Amino acid sequence: MTSEYLPFLIQAVLAAGIALAIIGASHLIGQRTKKNAIKDSAYECGIPAEGIVHSRFSVKFYVTVMLFILFDIEVVFLIPLSFIYRDFLANNITILGPVLFFVGVLVLGLFYEVKKGALEWEK
Repeated sequence: MTSEYLPFLIQAVLAAGIALAIIGASHLIGQRTKKNAIKDSAYECGIPAEGIVHSRFSVKFYVTVMLFILFDIEVVFLIPLSFIYRDFLANNITILGPVLFFVGVLVLGLFYEVKKGALEWEK
């Protein structure tokens, strides 16, 4: 039984050993610098930053990102389904109903977002 897990154990030990060796080598050979405010400061194109470094984003951007992720995941679920649709039809398995239900729920969600004004930028 242990012979079945031996390749996995060897791979895990090698991965941990290589990771520790890289960290140890960077600690031993790596450059040591004193804290230098000029070298540690953020700059762009050689010019020191002026004003607020971390500006705040509007909530509109986060809502847009969440909606994009939601509908991007929809495509991730629908593309494999389109590839195997013929296989389901060949085996007399009807999947059109569940697929239409899934798309219908997403369309209802899109209409809800439009009704609530989540896609309006001038708010």
